[in-house]
Amino acid sequence: MTKEPKVAEKRWYADACGTALALEFLGERWSMLIVRELMLGPRRFGELKADLMGISANVLTQRLESLERAEILVRRKLPPPANVQVYELTQWGYESEPIFQTMGRWATRSPLHDPTLPLSPVSAMLSLRTMIKPDRPNLKMTIGFRFPGASFVGKLDRHELAIERGETDGADVVFDTDPTRFVSLVYGKWPFEESEAEGRLRLTGDRALAQKFVDLFALPEKLA
Repeated sequence: MTKEPKVAEKRWYADACGTALALEFLGERWSMLIVRELMLGPRRFGELKADLMGISANVLTQRLESLERAEILVRRKLPPPANVQVYELTQWGYESEPIFQTMGRWATRSPLHDPTLPLSPVSAMLSLRTMIKPDRPNLKMTIGFRFPGASFVGKLDRHELAIERGETDGADVVFDTDPTRFVSLVYGKWPFEESEAEGRLRLTGDRALAQKFVDLFALPEKLA
């Protein structure tokens, strides 16, 4: 039997192009950013609303329902003792990460890109997977990232930078800061000592290794 599509609402485009269909799924305001926020694992409604500055509860509900109908995400309940509802990408939803990476590298070449604007912890983490240099040296390390209300662990080797939510115990290096200052350290190459003196960074572990990690990342060159 042919599977009936769940997305049978209004159609924006009478167009067989795959790009047009992708816009049917992700083209509404906030939809792509919701998917971005779920890229590192399931989140509760309140967590999503807190990290998507400016979105209303009503719009967030509508977009989550639309993405669920499109089978990009699912709702499920965490087992006890958490016992709360979360939203999580489907396997197909996770497969959209290269789209975000390509768009990010493309858009940051614009002179209009402002890296000083606020961004969420997940956005900061995903930027690392997007902007890591393909010709990087062969380094292997575990990196911890602590932000207000969120912590992540990255495992770097020659092939990939895997990042997941978790405690930072045992990491070779731990960056304890806020997302905006973190991207300034990584892409603006601000000295660690300056941020530490301002009380905006607590760096623990191997400092030389921390510098080698930061040197792995660069934004694309701006358009002339």
